[in-house]
Amino acid sequence: MDYQELIEEVYHEVNKLELKGKVADYIPELAKVNPDQFGIALVDLEGKVYGVGDYKTPFSIQSISKVHTLTMVFHVFNSKLWTRVNVEPSGNPFNSIAQLEFEKGIPRNPFINAGALVIADALTSKFEDPKTQIINFINDISGDKCVSINEEVRISELKHSERNIAMAYFLKAYDNFDNDVQEVLETYVSQCAIEMSCVDLAKSFSFLANDGYSIFAKRNIVTESNARRINALMLTCGFYDESGEFAYRVGLPGKSGVGGGVGAVMPHKFSVAVWSPELNEKGNSVKSIKALELLTDKLKFSLF
Repeated sequence: MDYQELIEEVYHEVNKLELKGKVADYIPELAKVNPDQFGIALVDLEGKVYGVGDYKTPFSIQSISKVHTLTMVFHVFNSKLWTRVNVEPSGNPFNSIAQLEFEKGIPRNPFINAGALVIADALTSKFEDPKTQIINFINDISGDKCVSINEEVRISELKHSERNIAMAYFLKAYDNFDNDVQEVLETYVSQCAIEMSCVDLAKSFSFLANDGYSIFAKRNIVTESNARRINALMLTCGFYDESGEFAYRVGLPGKSGVGGGVGAVMPHKFSVAVWSPELNEKGNSVKSIKALELLTDKLKFSLF
């Protein structure tokens, strides 16, 4: 399989479609990003990198970081974690407060904002300096010191985090939040403000394509069964209320972020990251989703 030729073909076909969306503007710093950027990076299980377009340009990974933080606490809290957060698709926007109240403070899954706040709270309980631990962890599984936190984005998110603050206090009211709200929020917005390129993001997802083993960290990150469970969560919950559509059109476990990025895996084959800042009405990148759809169509295989 000539992956380089394949992703170049996908890249040019997507560009010809002239797809349009809207850059996220509820975080003012994200609205400043050049909307025309577009990159694809694919990493096979030997560590070979294939890239096209703006695949080396760092971008704000936002909610994609939720996969990394979930992985960090997955084996530590194990069954206890799943009494605090469920594993069901939400069917609602990622920042829904109504659903959290209706379900008595147990978030539907770890990839909506309420669920990610529970994970950030768990990280705060486990680590003295969770922000540094998150950076070190992602650097480790990427095989490089590639992670930086964009301070402008972090501050911008912190200034516009009223809904997340409300959700944190809802969680606390239902005894599902152990630490200081502001402290946990600092961790959460810092992880969302992480910048990485498509190459480094694809590398950081590689262990999920390889039964939990990272060829870059040279160790098992999670067990094979836990890697399957994380992939299952990405497939069913990774794209908020568009997760079913993504599974139908693309058929890969993946996670999107409002910075326009998507990380995805083809188990036992490769990991891939795509980035383009313009989003659809569900908050997912228009070009990134189309690129992954074309990729699996051309490969003639998907997870199914």
